[in-house]
Amino acid sequence: MTILRSTLFLIYFALISAALNIGCIPLLAFPRRVAKWAPDAWCGAVLWGLRHIAGLDYRVRGTVPPPGVLIAPKHMSMWDTVAIWILQGHSVFVLKRELLNIPLYGWYARKMGMIAIDRDGKASALRKMVEAAKSAFAHGYAVVIFPEGTRKKPGSPTDYKPGVAALYGHLGVPCVPVALNSGLFWTGPGGFLKKAGTITIEFLEPIPPGLKRAEFMRTLETRIETATTALVEDGRAQLVTG
Repeated sequence: MTILRSTLFLIYFALISAALNIGCIPLLAFPRRVAKWAPDAWCGAVLWGLRHIAGLDYRVRGTVPPPGVLIAPKHMSMWDTVAIWILQGHSVFVLKRELLNIPLYGWYARKMGMIAIDRDGKASALRKMVEAAKSAFAHGYAVVIFPEGTRKKPGSPTDYKPGVAALYGHLGVPCVPVALNSGLFWTGPGGFLKKAGTITIEFLEPIPPGLKRAEFMRTLETRIETATTALVEDGRAQLVTG
């Protein structure tokens, strides 16, 4: 049943992606607030398809943070970006510069003001990221950065990068850690398998500004990994009983 549902969802995903990404190209000529309809519709359609085709729903714990804060989620699957985009509603994401070169996706990412970073640029790349984040805050957005920089399977060794500390230290705003267990349900080669169940995403207690770099990184990693471990255990129990 999982393979059948996953196959049907993949077909649905391809169809809505083509229809919306191509059909909404004219919106790119309008201001961001108008063009934003396209990614909103696409993310909403993805979540609808997961629920009604793949049998995969989600629940939210904690308080979804407002604009003007730094959001630092665990990253396990594409679901994470889709859900946070919909839940927060007024955010920009820090992403790899190479993603801007992807046809259609890159066009919308640029229009939405996503913060592209060259991971080989080191100090200069960090400075550009900080300036772009300041501009995003000035325009009333939250900034989302995945602290490990890439997706991690549940239980994988941690690898927290310096980018999140650079933003936290220079921006002087609270940082909201986010735990989740999406990697248990959105899995398989290329993320093909979508297992029926309920993903949990948990917005944790904000870390106030002003901590020293080492203390911040230690606090951030401890909070995210502790909560994520608990959510993964709950998710595995759900898959077994389901």
